[in-house]
Amino acid sequence: MPEVLFHVDPTKSMAEQDLPGHNRWHPDIPAEVAAKPGQDFRVECQEWTDGQIRNSDSAEDVRDVDLTRAHMLSGPIAIKGAEPGDLLVVDILDIGPLQPWGYTGIFARENGGGFLTDLFPDAYKAVWDFHGIYATSRHIPGVRFAGLSHPGLMGCAPSYELLAKWNARERALIATSPARVPPLALPPLADNALLGTLKGYKRELVAQEAARTIPPREHGGNVDIKNLSRGARIYFPVYVKDALLSVGDLHFSQGDGEITFCGAIEMAGWIDLGVDLIKGGMARYGITSPIFKPGPVEPRFSSYLMFEGISVENDTNYYLDATVAYRQAAIQAIEYLTHFGYTREQAYLLLGAAPVEGRIGGIVDIPNACVTIGIPTEIFERDIFPR
Repeated sequence: MPEVLFHVDPTKSMAEQDLPGHNRWHPDIPAEVAAKPGQDFRVECQEWTDGQIRNSDSAEDVRDVDLTRAHMLSGPIAIKGAEPGDLLVVDILDIGPLQPWGYTGIFARENGGGFLTDLFPDAYKAVWDFHGIYATSRHIPGVRFAGLSHPGLMGCAPSYELLAKWNARERALIATSPARVPPLALPPLADNALLGTLKGYKRELVAQEAARTIPPREHGGNVDIKNLSRGARIYFPVYVKDALLSVGDLHFSQGDGEITFCGAIEMAGWIDLGVDLIKGGMARYGITSPIFKPGPVEPRFSSYLMFEGISVENDTNYYLDATVAYRQAAIQAIEYLTHFGYTREQAYLLLGAAPVEGRIGGIVDIPNACVTIGIPTEIFERDIFPR
């Protein structure tokens, strides 16, 4: 087992750990641990809401979750020798849970909801039990699958200039619809900001301008790409000295899109990483956002049922809108699964948790974009094909 650089006790909040992590992005959050190029190490991660969700049959914890505490990240980890303009090469060597269970949730409208909030305004939850590489849930019976485990969130710290750019453009977006609930973006928020070991007046200043972790950005961040799994190699642009790498939001499994918002199987877990540097790699390859090579290890499914969606909703045509098309494919898949004994909520949760494949079929045939959602049929105990 590689050396544990960052230890987490999942029964404690991140602020109570011997080495606290962070839940905001800022170049001044200090790194208390370091790694060298060529080194392998292990990082332990708290569940992304800081352990607010319980192994229970009630969804009240999902309904009442405090998202100002999200996401809990382990780090920053200083990568010795990294300088702005380099590429940080990160290999995902292995990943697993710290506890034998995880969960998938549908956020209530009051907490921002998910992809289909207008159809699912209330909170729901499914708890999953882990059996080695497999997951089953007492809340979604008749389903068993191997997880494609991955970190939902990983990235390096932004520079001061990049942070200012993020905050300016996201404030401008909010200003286009200031009364919207939920808002179009989340500006910096000092409440519940966890900033590692930073203290005093400096901490107060950083809390006022540090970026929230909800969206992905140029540095990586909350991308929720299920293929960033065992064996994947990621090339991160380095914007600050020592790169300041952080990771969290570990998922046992996820469908493309993570459509219920906390739609993966969320877990506290560990991840083994290897790191290296390509000096001057950003300019050499013209890279300003991460690129990656998927790993060779993933569940094998030979049979899928595909649901097609086009960019038409309520008899209104949307011009080549892949988001509307994906929504329509998801709604069709949910409706279909209700004919096999699942509630709409169970079907929605399953689309977020299982290794579902989302694809763009056509994005040029005006006016309708076309996408597909593919459900691997081997995850079900029964045959779900039309007969």
